[in-house]
Amino acid sequence: MRTRSYRHRSAEERDTLSLGLAHGHSLRAMAAVLRRAPSTVSRELARNAMRAPYRACTAQTRATARARQPRRPRKLRDPWLWPHVRTQWAEGGSPEQIAGRLNRAYPHNMAKQLSAETIDGGLYVLPRGALKSELLAALRQARKARRPRSRGTDRRGQIPNMTSIAERPAEVVTRTVPGHWEGDLIKGARNGSAVGTLVERTTRLVLLARMDGTDATSVRAGFTKKLRHVPALLRKTLTYDRGKEMAEHEQLAQRLAIQIVFADPYSPWQRGTNENTKGRLRQYLPKGTDLSGYTPRTLNAIAHRLNPRPRKCLDFATPLEVYAQLRHYSPVARGT
Repeated sequence: MRTRSYRHRSAEERDTLSLGLAHGHSLRAMAAVLRRAPSTVSRELARNAMRAPYRACTAQTRATARARQPRRPRKLRDPWLWPHVRTQWAEGGSPEQIAGRLNRAYPHNMAKQLSAETIDGGLYVLPRGALKSELLAALRQARKARRPRSRGTDRRGQIPNMTSIAERPAEVVTRTVPGHWEGDLIKGARNGSAVGTLVERTTRLVLLARMDGTDATSVRAGFTKKLRHVPALLRKTLTYDRGKEMAEHEQLAQRLAIQIVFADPYSPWQRGTNENTKGRLRQYLPKGTDLSGYTPRTLNAIAHRLNPRPRKCLDFATPLEVYAQLRHYSPVARGT
């Protein structure tokens, strides 16, 4: 099978072309000498000859200067598309989410579809300035490498009457049945404050619970106050790690009529949805800050930044859209 490979014009080819044209040879004759298509030679003249006769040194200088210029992908020059991408990025959307949502919203309009790579490339070829700094600041996580999740005192300890994750219903793994949650804490400065995170495995809906402290009683009260707004049919199990803050899990399970199971030690992948969500939340709850100052209203607003975002795992529907299909009216979706 014959394949084509594109080659840029070299300085030697430009010397040959300049000499041949100066001796009166036609464009097609020079194309045959260079073993190039006549259209290629024609474009070379249009780009680099300008109004003066074609000169190899001038053409090479212009071609080199053009090659050094960063190029914004052509689709991002669209007067509607690029402002739309900028708005979505500034609101916290990732390139993959923005691209997936566009493809979902305009399945038959290629002019309004983009790949995640095009969006990502469009950001990094922007010239330096306030706009580029603003968009870079909207990136999810500033750090480049994963660091230890907790520091200071040991979070683990012996919890009485734990139910192992091995005893969790099989339907939890398939994510086909809603009502199964993953929970954890995001710790503040010096582990002195915390915010509770709850993620529903099927819809990926995020709830944030304010905690008065990091002790077991505060955690039980915080999760109880948040989960009691969730309908009983959507409140079946809660998977947690073996942190000592869950020592009062039996009271929590009895109050909410929910089964609480515990992941194996040092196995964060068994609660991968929650771990991934915590990484997204660090954009709004930075490490080293005092989380006790975040009010329930503020935490609801942060959760509402995540829940309307399209998710690839939901075919670029949003958690709120999927949740609305499961429940016609939900105070949780309204951020209570």
